[in-house]
Amino acid sequence: MTLEKRWIASFVIIVLIALTSLFWSHQPAAVSNQFLDTTAINFADVAWLLTASCLVLLMTPGLSFFYGGMVGRKNVISTMLKSFICLGVISLLWVTVGFSLSFGDSIGITIGDQTYGIIGNPLDFLFFDQVEVLPHSSLGASIPFILFALFQMKFAVITPAIITGALAERIRFISFLLFICLFTLIIYAPLCHMIWHPNGLLGNFFGVKDFAGGTVVHMSAGFAALAGVIVLGKRKNNEHIPTNIPFVVLGTGLLWFGWFGFNAGSALAANGTAAMAFATTTIASASAMITWIFFDRINGRKVSALGACIGAVVGLVVITPAAGFVTIPESIFFGFIGAIVSNKMVYWKRLKEIDDTLDVFACHGVGGIMGMILTAIFAHGEDASLLHGGWGVFAHHMTALLLVSIFTFGGAYLLFKFTNAIIPLRVTEESEEIGLDQSQHGEKF
Repeated sequence: MTLEKRWIASFVIIVLIALTSLFWSHQPAAVSNQFLDTTAINFADVAWLLTASCLVLLMTPGLSFFYGGMVGRKNVISTMLKSFICLGVISLLWVTVGFSLSFGDSIGITIGDQTYGIIGNPLDFLFFDQVEVLPHSSLGASIPFILFALFQMKFAVITPAIITGALAERIRFISFLLFICLFTLIIYAPLCHMIWHPNGLLGNFFGVKDFAGGTVVHMSAGFAALAGVIVLGKRKNNEHIPTNIPFVVLGTGLLWFGWFGFNAGSALAANGTAAMAFATTTIASASAMITWIFFDRINGRKVSALGACIGAVVGLVVITPAAGFVTIPESIFFGFIGAIVSNKMVYWKRLKEIDDTLDVFACHGVGGIMGMILTAIFAHGEDASLLHGGWGVFAHHMTALLLVSIFTFGGAYLLFKFTNAIIPLRVTEESEEIGLDQSQHGEKF
């Protein structure tokens, strides 16, 4: 099948989905054990979650500026588009079946009377069936269920967008679209269900704490990025000369601003936990930014705007799984340690050899790993972490860390191979030389 025919086939699938959505039998949500009535809605929580959802959406265009400024001039638009297009592709996929796979009734391992979910029932909320204004009793009990679904959709959108930085300057656009659909359905949705659904295997059985997505978002994206660069191979010219540092600074500002919705919004209420998550988020990022530039200087590198921006984002990544579980002084430590470890990984020669274009694994993957480990050590609460009597919880976190790493890396590797067998992942040498802006999109920066 030629590339043109593959585009036509893809368009036909979109048309079929659109037509199916019109005729899908929609059942209104009933007031039952699963749904509460409208008197349970807290309007302060609704106002905050609407705001938080907007903030998290802003992170995806912010990420496009962050990545776009760091690549070569011939690939700025293609890099930015790959992040931005996720707003369209993943949003539709989420409404169709992604939300149901992530938060439908658990399908998994049954022990006694308890089912520990691996994935949700794909038919429960197909085409947002029953996703309306009534609150769900266990998924955001004080906000309309539709608002919970839309807030979670923004997390699903940005996760594959993060991967794009590792694959920049050499991946074919239509192949990327196929991969992010497969990634969302086969890796993101099960991981989301296992950690954030009340009956999820990792969250319920292992007791894994992930307040806002250190594991679900950043580890999954980081390990998928690592798998992608291994399958794709190096660029023909892997010299890294950022085109537009002001774009990077702008993107960092948008990400930092949006991250308040990402972390504080994950309290799912306008309460003290949200306020604490808001505070730990900005302090960890500040700590990581300052640590990064000083650590660069100590190692003989100049203090750079690029380094300050990368450090700030690493701090945001590291604090994400613990944002609502730790204190302000602990968040400073999170940023400090996370920045040092990620900085060492960014400049590690072995990692440079595989050509992760924008160091996605070193920043998001390693940042997510560090966040998960530090959360297992510092999280507050009875038997919540290593320092608070939870030796078993710490051991479970480390076991889950290993399982998630294997699942996300191995799964993504197979998905990249599968995608490549259907549509070649890599552009031709001629297209790479011309630049993806011109060869893939007919545009210039």
